[in-house]
Amino acid sequence: MDIFVFLLKVVTLSLSGVLAPGPVTTQSIIMGAKNRFAGSLIAVGHGIVEFPLIILITFGAAAIFHRRSAQIVIGLAGGAMLLFMAYGIYKNTKAPDEAANKIIAGKPVLAGILLSAGNPYFLVWWATVGLALALQAKGFGIWAFAAFAIIHWLCDLIWYQALSWASFKGATLLSAGKWKTILSGCSAAMLLFGLKFIFDSACLLFVSIYYAKFLSGTH
Repeated sequence: MDIFVFLLKVVTLSLSGVLAPGPVTTQSIIMGAKNRFAGSLIAVGHGIVEFPLIILITFGAAAIFHRRSAQIVIGLAGGAMLLFMAYGIYKNTKAPDEAANKIIAGKPVLAGILLSAGNPYFLVWWATVGLALALQAKGFGIWAFAAFAIIHWLCDLIWYQALSWASFKGATLLSAGKWKTILSGCSAAMLLFGLKFIFDSACLLFVSIYYAKFLSGTH
């Protein structure tokens, strides 16, 4: 495969994951209301998790994220964090301006780190689709591998920054009531993501327990 064809493939598959709604997407909108560069800072935090992860999975750590125990722990912890964030956003919807300032004080880089590390689907994507791309890039050589990692991250950076810029522009035009509605919607999105993380992890835990009992003959 030609290197340029491969990099085009990287962009296409990266965008398919980046454009899918998720906690980082939601947070870019929320923080972007008061900081037009929040998306870029969130992408920096995302990259702090992502770049080491790319190296680790390429050299054998992908198996860790295929383990049910790892998926359960990450899912439960990430889900609990999202529920906490959803509550914090909703609690402050009565004072939209104050809420936005409090959210900004929470540091977008840190938000990018926590929301990425606590997202089991992000980690599983890298242990499957991401791993396949990384191994192909490695086959082209170290420079292709570096280009792959940077191009993938740039897709994140451009999208999150576009969201925060749009949110910043929109917030200046919206009334307090409309911004309250947007905050409530973001809170609901965080709640749903958190509940899904926890539900999926609970299902994995139930299956693991049942399977263990089945093997031991105590079912």
